[in-house]
Amino acid sequence: MKGWKKRGAIVAAALAAVGIAAALVLNALNSNIALYVTPSDVAAGKSPHGQAFRIGGLVKEGSLRRDNLTVHFVVTDLAREIPVAYTGILPDLFKEGKGAVVQGRLGPDGQFTASEVLAKHDENYMPPQAQAALDRASKTGKTQGAPQP
Repeated sequence: MKGWKKRGAIVAAALAAVGIAAALVLNALNSNIALYVTPSDVAAGKSPHGQAFRIGGLVKEGSLRRDNLTVHFVVTDLAREIPVAYTGILPDLFKEGKGAVVQGRLGPDGQFTASEVLAKHDENYMPPQAQAALDRASKTGKTQGAPQP
């Protein structure tokens, strides 16, 4: 094989390897992304279907109910409410009336099954999307339940 053909084959192989590596990295990133949505977005049907995502808001007062290791509660942005079920141990800072972010999937019945629960650690911090949703809801003064299937 001549020198220029050998160099061309090496360059082509290197480009193919870089392309395959980039495709694998992008695929891994896409499968690990968890989008953040508010309870109002979920109720409006703007949540990802068949994909894990995060919901953030306040844990509704009086909604916390334990059933062995499964905990049922409601996350609200003061406009809409989403029922959540989580099996596991909750963070120490998780309380009713406080902010929380839950990651999981929405079931066909409107029940959100969480795989991870994050409690807000600082009373002054809230994700910008959740704060905006709470501000909008407090201006309207309305709270509505979860959508019925």
